[in-house]
Amino acid sequence: MADSTLWWLAAGALIALELVSGTFYLLMIALGLVAAALSAHAGSAPVMQWVTAALVGGGSVAGWWGWRRAHPLATASAAADLAMDVGETVEVSDWQPNHHTTVKYRGAQWEASLAPGCPTQSGPHRITRVEGNRLILQPAASS
Repeated sequence: MADSTLWWLAAGALIALELVSGTFYLLMIALGLVAAALSAHAGSAPVMQWVTAALVGGGSVAGWWGWRRAHPLATASAAADLAMDVGETVEVSDWQPNHHTTVKYRGAQWEASLAPGCPTQSGPHRITRVEGNRLILQPAASS
């Protein structure tokens, strides 16, 4: 089997994995494999094919990572969705020693932390803010 065929099959496999996982980085690596396949079609030595795959795939991943870091996903609608959670009440059964817990909210388990200066007690707690995927809580009686 020709080297280019192997590169095309590997690229196709990564694209299929990306469709299942939703990880955009796999597309960037697949782009490197496509470049290696084209390099094989051009008659490059196997070592150059690997170097091409590494440079194009790695460069694409690094470029995408840098672009994503410079352009975060925070949009007005995402901020509004998070603000919608502030003020809602959740039930806390117990706290871990590091003031963290998990709570059931909107049908899913959420990580939660206790707001600074609040006592660790079980019972109803109010969401004061959302930091990433963590709810910040304070006892409902003290809000």
